Amino acid sequence: MIFELNEQQRMIRDMARDFAAREIAPIAAEIDEHERFPAEIVKKMGELGFMGMNVPEEFGGSALDSVCYVLAMEEVSKACASCGVIMSVNNSLVCWPLETYATDEQKKKWLTPLASGQKLGAYCLSEPGAGTDAAAQSTTAKQDGDHWVINGMKNFITNGANADILIVFAQTNPELKHKGIRSFIVENTADGFSIIRKEEKMGIRASDTAQLAFDNVRVPNDQVLGGEGTGFKIAMSTLDGGRIGIASQALGISAAAYEAALAYSKEREQFGRPISAFQAIQWKIADMATRLDAARLLTYRAAWTKDQGQRYSEEAAMAKLYASETSHYITNEAVQVFGGNGYSKEFPVERHFRDAKITEIYEGTSEAQRMVIATMELKK
Repeated sequence: MIFELNEQQRMIRDMARDFAAREIAPIAAEIDEHERFPAEIVKKMGELGFMGMNVPEEFGGSALDSVCYVLAMEEVSKACASCGVIMSVNNSLVCWPLETYATDEQKKKWLTPLASGQKLGAYCLSEPGAGTDAAAQSTTAKQDGDHWVINGMKNFITNGANADILIVFAQTNPELKHKGIRSFIVENTADGFSIIRKEEKMGIRASDTAQLAFDNVRVPNDQVLGGEGTGFKIAMSTLDGGRIGIASQALGISAAAYEAALAYSKEREQFGRPISAFQAIQWKIADMATRLDAARLLTYRAAWTKDQGQRYSEEAAMAKLYASETSHYITNEAVQVFGGNGYSKEFPVERHFRDAKITEIYEGTSEAQRMVIATMELKK
């Protein structure tokens, strides 16, 4: 087994680390406080090739492997988890299904501007009544000549208020249940599309999360993604890769909180010596470091498995489950190391603590990940 990154992977990691430290970290607290979408950062990430990292160059992407994507995601998320999830959604939930299921004509028209960072995408699966139970879609799409007419509502959509292109899942044949779902490519300029509201959230506040409405939105046949009845399959396979992205985001949040706590423990003095000299703090440092390393290895394994062309559903679920719960643990311990200062917005661990929680919820809750893992283990 080889645990070393190759030259390209190290280069991508270092480029992302430098960019994040120079461009993102200085504004992270400000965009969090004001819930400001970081359009200028998204533009720069596009210019660096971070918005379509695994997409072939012929369709505007960087043609990099999944390990490179994980490394860049971790560094961006370490500086700002909001910027990380914007990047993750565009890469994993929008570019990937287009690259995998779209026709060449669709790729040229829709994938190229998304992968090159000229446009931003959103993934519209969740609804007010269909979260973990994604098959319970109430949004409908009915064929009308050479168009489809979409009606319904989507909930908790990351990038929803700023996306140019949306991958929308809708029920075309309710009698077939999950086999009656199809996916569509919808532009934000379509008549009948509207943003109902943006959520006010505990964390990732600079990333918009929106409720969207589709009122007789007409979509031509050439904007249907995949064949008849393939929508649910597209949705689920897309989430496998999305979970690697969220695991990477969780890694970045964990690393930022751990490094801040480690440095603070060496500087903060009580009873005449640094608090790092006390066993109580040393054990926290040891546990945080160990869990962070384990989460990183699981996430790298999931990305590597995907790069080998192997099925990676279980590896992605394990990585997402462990990395997200590790992020919750590490950020909580980091606040504890900081003591009263950890509860103050003056120090970044307060933001990391708030940002970490969502990684246990979106793109499949921890409970859903355990169902995936258990189902696959029981088949062995």
